[in-house]
Amino acid sequence: MTWSISFEPLFSWTVLGALLVPLALLMALSLFLGRRGALLRLLALAALALALVNPVLLEEEREPLKSVVAVVVDESQSQDIGDRAETARQAAEALAQRLESFDQFEVRMVEAGRGEAAEERTETRLFDALSGALRDVPPSRVAGSIMITDGQVHDAPANASGLSGPLHALITGEEDERDRRIRFERAPRFGIVEQPMEMTYRVVDSAGETEPTDVEVYINGELAQIDQAPIGQEIPLEVTLPIAGRNIVELRIPVQEGELTAGNNRAVALVDGIRENLRVLLVSGEPHSGERTWRNLLKSDASVDLVHFTILRPPEKQDGTPINELSLIAFPTRELFVEKINDFDLIIFDRYQHRDVLPILYYDYISEYVQNGGALLIAAGPEFAGEESIARTPLISALPALPNGEVVEAGFYPRLSEMGKRHPVTRALDGSASEPPGWSRWFRIIGIDQPDGQSVMEGPDGRPLLLLAREGEGRVGMFLSDQGWLWARGYQGGGPYVSLYRRIAHWLMKEPGLEEERLTAEGRGMVLEITRQTMADEAEPATVTAPSGATREVPLVPLEPGLFRGTLQASEIGLYQVANGDLTALAHVGPVNAPEFAETVSTEEVLRPVAEESGGSVRRLEAGLTGPDLPNIVPVRANASVAAGRDWIGLRTTNDSVLKSVGRVPLFAGFLGLGLLLLAIGAMWYREGR
Repeated sequence: MTWSISFEPLFSWTVLGALLVPLALLMALSLFLGRRGALLRLLALAALALALVNPVLLEEEREPLKSVVAVVVDESQSQDIGDRAETARQAAEALAQRLESFDQFEVRMVEAGRGEAAEERTETRLFDALSGALRDVPPSRVAGSIMITDGQVHDAPANASGLSGPLHALITGEEDERDRRIRFERAPRFGIVEQPMEMTYRVVDSAGETEPTDVEVYINGELAQIDQAPIGQEIPLEVTLPIAGRNIVELRIPVQEGELTAGNNRAVALVDGIRENLRVLLVSGEPHSGERTWRNLLKSDASVDLVHFTILRPPEKQDGTPINELSLIAFPTRELFVEKINDFDLIIFDRYQHRDVLPILYYDYISEYVQNGGALLIAAGPEFAGEESIARTPLISALPALPNGEVVEAGFYPRLSEMGKRHPVTRALDGSASEPPGWSRWFRIIGIDQPDGQSVMEGPDGRPLLLLAREGEGRVGMFLSDQGWLWARGYQGGGPYVSLYRRIAHWLMKEPGLEEERLTAEGRGMVLEITRQTMADEAEPATVTAPSGATREVPLVPLEPGLFRGTLQASEIGLYQVANGDLTALAHVGPVNAPEFAETVSTEEVLRPVAEESGGSVRRLEAGLTGPDLPNIVPVRANASVAAGRDWIGLRTTNDSVLKSVGRVPLFAGFLGLGLLLLAIGAMWYREGR
């Protein structure tokens, strides 16, 4: 119960000031001049002023508020080491019981580090959790905060300016812990395929050892090399990316006896491999409408270096033009087809026929180039079925089909075969889903016998139109029509020639994304996404091995013909291995080399500066008979600057309260006020009358 006086004037303070101030000045002048009756006049004015300002006696009933204590329990993955989690749980339960015995405290328990988002699992952000718990509490009501953690807090502020009340940290873990870890110091995000790439790493030992240790270097799950690395020094590393697209470079060091965890004995870098400019050799026969289509397409690709070998004037052409009027440039055929043939990523024969321009032996070199891993594309026209066909040269050993001499010239719609609907080169090609297909017709197709490989596109009567085959270590494609330029010219609406031609070229050059049988995995946040590309009608479930070694089956559901996908909500951060049949894939789930696993040794030094500045303390939890020994809890004044001692921690009590009810008694109202006012005025009148 509290009492106070309040004023409830009958007029505004401005009006009262304009009325009473001049009268008060006159009364003051009368007193100064010693006029008779001045004191009574002053008393009458005071009574009038009190009546006008209307003083009121207030009786307030207030209920004191409790101070709010936030107890933040660290449940991040580093707390799973040893018995830290159990110690933290016991300490939190014991603290809650002790705080319940204090009527002046309200306790808010907060568990931090087990959120659904990936970033909440990879960093210990206790101060964010503390801020959220006290967001609706005014600073005057904050008693303080208690954190139960291993000390590895990644959002600790530089000072205590943002804290209300003292901060006390209770540290789990042992004082003499030891751990060894490896981390990348410099890891580029991109690298050139099959070109050396520079990286650096460092091995750190909390015990201060400097003896060299073995470092195993894995690229996409395969051991590439083993290095000897001095501990504590930045070590250069040179790796070569084998494939375009995502590559996983992993470093591993052996686990030492007595280490806290082996989780940080591995470091991972995700590097995207980029192919250097692809070198393509385009060999054209006589100029025709489709030649420009190939040339323009290849020239428009900035990643392609094109060498175009074409015959503008065949040897048999005799039109009487004088030799001295011909512009003749000796084409370096030997350099291209013998000396530097292996430098090319792809060779294209576009309506080319053998006319003794290339020595017959050169075709043998081209066939050998394919067998050794090269890529060859035949864009066939009518000459492929003639007597001078390149199929009648030593190149025959690299071809998946031979011409039967038939050339069908009739309008038809190119269609995807059943195999082509699943093949990554032609799958979901724009316009292929409708019947007839949503592209223009072609008017010529070359007949073949005994085709080998995969027929992914068909012409009239199911004739093979596009063949894709593997020959030795290389690949060969055969386009059995020269009518693709109709799509490029927009005839009858055109067709998807750009995407088709590029897919063919990239499949021939072994682009991983266009492999018929392919398994990929990718981490998206804390979700593992598995994609299976296959020519089969169904895909078996994938087997996923987590970083801890636990395995799980993930069903793969069809997305479209030849493409299946499955997802797994991951509970661990790290490198996952996925297997499906004979294929395997690696994927890293969660942020790479997360801070949560970089430092695992419990420490008091991270939180000590901010805790001591706030008036709190940092102390390590020691084991007792029935659980961890906790310091005593002592309520301290709201303005106390120190809230910690050797065996106690202090929590501030608040002076805030909530108003329950108010009673009011006017002091200058009713008969009492009227009597005092009449008495003062009557006394003044009486004195004036004399």
